Amino acid sequence: MDFRLGEEHQAFADSVRRFARAKLAPKALERAHSPKYPWDAAHMLAEQGLLGIAFAEEDGGQGGELMHAVLAIQEVALACPKSADIVQAGNFGPIRTLVEYATREQKDRYLRQLLSGERLLALGMSEPEAGSAVTELKTSAHIDRDWCVINGSKVFSTHSPDATLFLIYVRFAPGIDGIGSVLIERDTPGFSIGEPSRFMSGEEWCQLYFQDCRIPVSNVLLGAGGFKKQISGFNVERLGNSSRSLALARYCYNLAREHAMTRRQFGRELCEFQGIQWKFADMIVKLESAQLVLYRAVMEGQHGLPSAQSAAMAKLVCNQAGWDVANEAMQVMGGMGYSQESLVEYCVRRIRGWMIAGGSVEMLKNRIAEGVFERSFSQRPWQLNK
Repeated sequence: MDFRLGEEHQAFADSVRRFARAKLAPKALERAHSPKYPWDAAHMLAEQGLLGIAFAEEDGGQGGELMHAVLAIQEVALACPKSADIVQAGNFGPIRTLVEYATREQKDRYLRQLLSGERLLALGMSEPEAGSAVTELKTSAHIDRDWCVINGSKVFSTHSPDATLFLIYVRFAPGIDGIGSVLIERDTPGFSIGEPSRFMSGEEWCQLYFQDCRIPVSNVLLGAGGFKKQISGFNVERLGNSSRSLALARYCYNLAREHAMTRRQFGRELCEFQGIQWKFADMIVKLESAQLVLYRAVMEGQHGLPSAQSAAMAKLVCNQAGWDVANEAMQVMGGMGYSQESLVEYCVRRIRGWMIAGGSVEMLKNRIAEGVFERSFSQRPWQLNK
């Protein structure tokens, strides 16, 4: 079995690498230290055809494969870690759910501007009392003739300070089968956006409020019963998360390797010390092992969507390897790794957040265990019969 990329995939990766190093790398540090969405990079990536890579050409995409999108996010991240967020937003996040399940009219209305880098889509899933337990969400939606009326709130919405369109998970009826989703534009009456808060990574997010927010019924993406479809689309988002975790860790590894080969202590290069050698041996094994698990999940989803099991395994191993490698790279580089003069500390903070976002590592382990035993395990408290 050949684990190398095929000729076409390698040529694509090489072309993205050349573009990213020439156009994105020069302002990588500046973008990372700004909480704002890098619209300049978004326009360049769109012009390069790196948004909607695996979407059908009839939807405005490039007609490529999921592997192309993963390769793009990795090569962009190795040049400019912050710009990898744009590749994620234009290929893996809620936009993938939109492409999979939107009507033709919805696609015609929104996709062109999203894929040109002119607009940005954010996801409203988590709530103050429904984070990982998304099935407990309370934001309600009911149909009133030609309108859908939304009430509730959302937290931790990535890109919410800059997004112009929001994909919101809502409850049409009790139970899992009552959950669906709607599309809400930023200036819709009854929809308000709170003041920005900041994550440890420096990213900003805003709480979203819906008070008798009325949208046309044509803006309902998936009605009651749409939850399983939404989550299946979310599995692709996890591969984007996995790809960024691994790519940012490799970015740190490359910087630390260069540091170890040039920095001298006690008259010797750092790489000549056995303690440092062992660190790099551990790091490269974790990177290469996680890369194989990620590629396996990607290949499974080449002509559809990856399974929840494969996506969970990829995210878990890439999150953990990413954190271990980036953190160790910072340790190798000492004060320079910890300083904001390099991007290592930024990558460490970003990767740590991805161990929570998109399904925490603990939730992923629960999902993987269900696959192992081929049965579901409820995490809710036991209800004793009275």
